[in-house]
Amino acid sequence: MNIPDSQKPRIVIIGGGFGGMNLIKKLKKTDYQVVLLDKRNFHTFQPLLYQVSTSGLEPESIAYPLRKIIRNQKNMHFRIAEVKRIDTALKKVRTDIGDISYDHLVIATGTRTNFFGNKTIEENAVWMKSLPQALNIRSLMFENLEKANRTNDPVKRKEFLRFVIAGAGPTGVELSGAIAELRSNVLQADYPDMDISEIEIHLIEGADRVLPPFSEKSSAKAQKFLEDMGVIIHLETFVANYENNRVTTKGDLTLDTATFIWSAGVTGASIEGFESTSLLPKLNRYKVDVYNRVAGFEDIYAIGDIALMETEDWPKGHPQVAQPAIQQGKNLGKNFINMEKGKDLNPFEYFDKGSMATIGRNKAVVDIGKLQFGGFFAWFIWMFIHLWFLVGFRNRVVTFFNWTYSYINYDKAARLIVRPFKQNKIIAEED
Repeated sequence: MNIPDSQKPRIVIIGGGFGGMNLIKKLKKTDYQVVLLDKRNFHTFQPLLYQVSTSGLEPESIAYPLRKIIRNQKNMHFRIAEVKRIDTALKKVRTDIGDISYDHLVIATGTRTNFFGNKTIEENAVWMKSLPQALNIRSLMFENLEKANRTNDPVKRKEFLRFVIAGAGPTGVELSGAIAELRSNVLQADYPDMDISEIEIHLIEGADRVLPPFSEKSSAKAQKFLEDMGVIIHLETFVANYENNRVTTKGDLTLDTATFIWSAGVTGASIEGFESTSLLPKLNRYKVDVYNRVAGFEDIYAIGDIALMETEDWPKGHPQVAQPAIQQGKNLGKNFINMEKGKDLNPFEYFDKGSMATIGRNKAVVDIGKLQFGGFFAWFIWMFIHLWFLVGFRNRVVTFFNWTYSYINYDKAARLIVRPFKQNKIIAEED
């Protein structure tokens, strides 16, 4: 890897997401050698991926170069690498570009899409965990609209114009709302010779309400927003399969569609090399103590979505969203500084800042403690928070400009097919 030898203790961090990035910021100007490994050279603001896939934002708006975060820091190094295995006995990380030893190891690999063992859905559906995948959805959507516009076959046109989303968590709800807004505000002008009313948006959820983690009040409000926008919601419905452009469920519902987006769950992006005492196999999350140390190890840590810390307030672990990762990254950074100074470590305490989801223009829901907001005020809070946590001044300015432009003109500027749609297997290999 061409990492210079050093007498300083080496911290290897795997993953440049919210957890890894906030940890790195805390370790600047410390007496550690810090090595960041990631298979991409940028940090992705994942909460806004759905806006890239629905042409609301360009990918550059929500991506930030990892090297820019560590530049001018002589104690920090970055390598693009895919980690294959952790050799805990030899204290080495084995990657596709070579091996690297560590004194301290931090795993911040986040999650991957969970298909619950259904290989057919994994091969045929599209999903959205990275920028290439979000762009792939955008290409598929607009390619299908073009196909619908030129076909004379009413059955095929219906397949091209029906969008089906599995999973009514924040991602599924936000995707459904964004597609509905695209239909109402943009596509009629872009396709004047096509009957836009033929476009259908179906949202399928196994629970008895949308946004199951939210309060019942916010769930009901989000469902009403979606239904008012023309989204067809199927609750207590489980997808069984997707093959040959047909979605089948465990009930009577069958939908023929050329666009099936899977957003029904995630699982930890674990790495080989750990026993079941450290890795919880059903969840693919590492069991950690209050200092984020992986069970059975004093020198290996896990933060963010990949870590499961059982506490009195959070017996099933913290939610797999950005805030726990951000806060754990900062706390672990402080603890590395405390180690350096011979001070006691600070146990992690999660401050729940609430949950939020946007459904569309002037439509959002926010849960903060016992308070629930909906409508324009919640939408304004959602916009402010997401702008605040975007990395980089340029990204905030560009995103704010795009949102302002879209709000004033009822338009989305990024309706581009920059590359043809590719099957998931090819995208996963490239990604």
